[in-house]
Amino acid sequence: MLLPYHRVSFGRTVQRGHSHISLRTISGLQRADLFRDSAYIGGKWTVAESGAKHNVVDPANLEIVAAVPNMSSNDANVAIKHAQKAQAEWKRTTARQRANILRRWFDLLHANRDDLATIMTTECGKPLAEARGEVAYGASFIQWFAEEAPRAYGDIIPQHAVGRRLLAIKQPIGVVGAITPWNFPIAMVTRKVAPALAAGCSIVLKPAPETPLSALALARLAEEAGVPPGVFNVVTASKENTPEIGKELTTNSIVRKITFTGSTQVGKILAAQAASTVKRVSLELGGNAAFIVFDDADLDAAVEGCIASKYRNTGQTCVSANRIYVQAGIYDEFAERLAKRIRRMNVGHGLQAGVDVGPLISKEGWEKVSRHVSDALSKGAVAIAGGKPHALGNHFYEPTVLTGLQKNMALIHEETFGPVAGLYKFETEAEVVELANDTPFGLAGYFFSRDVGRIFRVAESLEVGMVGVNEGMISTECAPFGGVKESGMGREGSKYGLEDYLEIKYICMGGIQE
Repeated sequence: MLLPYHRVSFGRTVQRGHSHISLRTISGLQRADLFRDSAYIGGKWTVAESGAKHNVVDPANLEIVAAVPNMSSNDANVAIKHAQKAQAEWKRTTARQRANILRRWFDLLHANRDDLATIMTTECGKPLAEARGEVAYGASFIQWFAEEAPRAYGDIIPQHAVGRRLLAIKQPIGVVGAITPWNFPIAMVTRKVAPALAAGCSIVLKPAPETPLSALALARLAEEAGVPPGVFNVVTASKENTPEIGKELTTNSIVRKITFTGSTQVGKILAAQAASTVKRVSLELGGNAAFIVFDDADLDAAVEGCIASKYRNTGQTCVSANRIYVQAGIYDEFAERLAKRIRRMNVGHGLQAGVDVGPLISKEGWEKVSRHVSDALSKGAVAIAGGKPHALGNHFYEPTVLTGLQKNMALIHEETFGPVAGLYKFETEAEVVELANDTPFGLAGYFFSRDVGRIFRVAESLEVGMVGVNEGMISTECAPFGGVKESGMGREGSKYGLEDYLEIKYICMGGIQE
């Protein structure tokens, strides 16, 4: 049964030309028009060519909250052609014009923060307070790249010969294909769409099958902000149809860049497909973050940092602490302090007041968490908090702290993506750096220490793209986000994030009279 505050009212739909206007909504929204169950292509709200739909499910109660178009490669091809047509005009706009539109989009996200958060919590399960925070975080990328748009500077290069001038200018790369995950359904969209639009690119977005409603709400606000038709397109599809849309985006010669956030397995497939047309590719892939607590750390800060990194979004973040290494001298005290905090966490539907931990996104995610815990317990680990499915049932799992982790446990080698903190005891700095780097992944790493020399040594030694020193929350629009090794390539956010959407053109001017 649907919770009273979460009731979805189903009404008729109206077909107008190529538009599909939904009269279905989530009760309690101040703006019902932000709840869209149509795709957005060429400035029109539309259905799949086949007429097929797929369901969006609330992971907390497994109720269907919407049915969106289940599109195919043919629909994606149509969107790409609209993007190509729009790109021809959009790239001619001035950087200031693009910045002004992005700024209006940013303002609209803040004005509709509560509605966007409610939609997000409904489809992905994260607590409402976290969802509100994500809306602000997602909006920050729009603001940042609105400000970066007029600063895509080129260079005048000292000439190598008399009578010549050498210039390097930056131009938009062209049509962009973007594929985003379900765990941050607003921030992962704006982190890709905002720099693309700022650079003068058009974009075709394929949001995650689990969380298309947030992306569609963003498209509605972008439309209102003045983003021209065809510049920002949203193609929705089920998990079954997603591979063919991905293949269309990666192999269609009109698309000149692919940006993807998701698993390493899928990222490798997309990169291989994109090679057929030599597209630029940026990939933000899986992680297996080490979280290290040295014996000179501020333990209170380390516990809070661990909670922020590990249990945010029910542990379903790519930069989540996955392997927690604690030095032997403070191991027991840290474990008890962490467990004490975890036992006080409230679990429930994200729309309920005071909830700290929501459901896992899917049955598959829940089963992986259960498997990791069972594997660890069978090999000698001890659950000092949680350690079993939550009494609420469905996709809920108890926030868990395990002690006694060993190298042979799945939790050490695989990304758990759930609310499980496994603690591994270590003795020396050299030992733990080797353990932390013993993985094919290299997205983020964290450590807590008050030794300045150690801070520099360890930060420089960790084979990751991002390091949190005495901090469990490192994401910001100001800094470059991305990994090394099998965690991907390219950077998002910061001044570097705009570069991935720009091409450098060299111009040699001769015949200049000296």
